Amino acid sequence: MSLSSHIEELKKKHHALSEQVERAQRAPGSSTLEIAELKKQKLKIKEEIERLSVNA
Repeated sequence: MSLSSHIEELKKKHHALSEQVERAQRAPGSSTLEIAELKKQKLKIKEEIERLSVNA
């Protein structure tokens, strides 16, 4: 897998997590712990995208 395609896959995952966070925040039964975990995952992916983009 090339670096650019890897970055694209990470961007797709980041977008999917964004949608998951939004749905969880709107859902009345969502726990704040679950939302925080999703946000952490999203941040890790964003940092990875930035790190790879700088090195590209």
